[in-house]
Amino acid sequence: MHPELFEIPFVDLTVKSYGLMMVIGFLSAVYLIRYLSRHILPDPQLITNAALYSLIAGVAGSRLFYVVHYFDQFRGRLLSVFAIWQGGLELLGGFLLATAVIFLYLRYHKLPIRVYLDILAIALLLALAFGRIGCFLNGCCFGKPTNVPWAVRFPYGSLAYRSQVNANPERGRLEPQLELPADFFGYVEKDDSWYSGLKPYEQLTDKQKEMVDKGPYRCLPVHPTELYSSANAAVCCFLLYLFWGRSKGKKGQSSGSGRLGKLSQMCAKPGSTFALMFILYGVTRFFLEFVRDDNPIGFAHLTISQNICIVMILFGIALMILFEKMRPYDTAVKNANRAEGLG
Repeated sequence: MHPELFEIPFVDLTVKSYGLMMVIGFLSAVYLIRYLSRHILPDPQLITNAALYSLIAGVAGSRLFYVVHYFDQFRGRLLSVFAIWQGGLELLGGFLLATAVIFLYLRYHKLPIRVYLDILAIALLLALAFGRIGCFLNGCCFGKPTNVPWAVRFPYGSLAYRSQVNANPERGRLEPQLELPADFFGYVEKDDSWYSGLKPYEQLTDKQKEMVDKGPYRCLPVHPTELYSSANAAVCCFLLYLFWGRSKGKKGQSSGSGRLGKLSQMCAKPGSTFALMFILYGVTRFFLEFVRDDNPIGFAHLTISQNICIVMILFGIALMILFEKMRPYDTAVKNANRAEGLG
């Protein structure tokens, strides 16, 4: 766990691992977008601008989703909502808002919306793959305790550790997973204020430090769900790329008859890759939630994210059906190019 990678000399600022991985993910996504759209639009700056707006929307959506999710942490100190450098982002919220902003941008510039949404779907999951590595370095989005060989232990004071040493009624856990003695709680801050929470590491005795570092009170091993999510996003990105390439190859080709042929024709329509993104990511994220241990339980004994995933899957299926009924790819591109004076 390395939430801060290094400090910038003379300015007293640190480079956050989560933010750095978001930037790397964004730059990778922009490169991929420009590469995949090089034969579709002569001016790649338009799609680069769309990616920039999606980054801003992604950060805002991630923060907004986190604030709504954990609003009790911000009661009485609403200005801290804007302190994103202190951590607290949820990628699912950023993913949803970024998608909405991209759609509006493409519509405003009269670009072939479905064509670009297909490309952006692939790029969004590439960015997500890098972003989840940032989650791992930051220590958020942690998993449940486990004994699998690849389990990881987070340090004392991390989000995973605090979750384990406290009850979590929002997840139906009335007792701590890791019982700590009472002398690990309660401390006086620099302003002489008393806090009843977990003591900072520097206020522990040498014996206590040994017990939380190597002894019976170290963090329980947990699923590295952040790495699962990163690998999942990378695999989904690759599958969407293959699907996108195959669907492009099918345009104008006969797909056979019967139900299988009709399904093949539906999947060849522009926008189908974008629709598949919601289905594919929604299904995989739904099951990943079963090994995560950070999200509260919501409706129907499922986490909030699982409920959103169900909506995403249904939305993706609805989009797939809708796009199948819309005009074909070539007409959409020609009309868009004509609107921009390109064709």
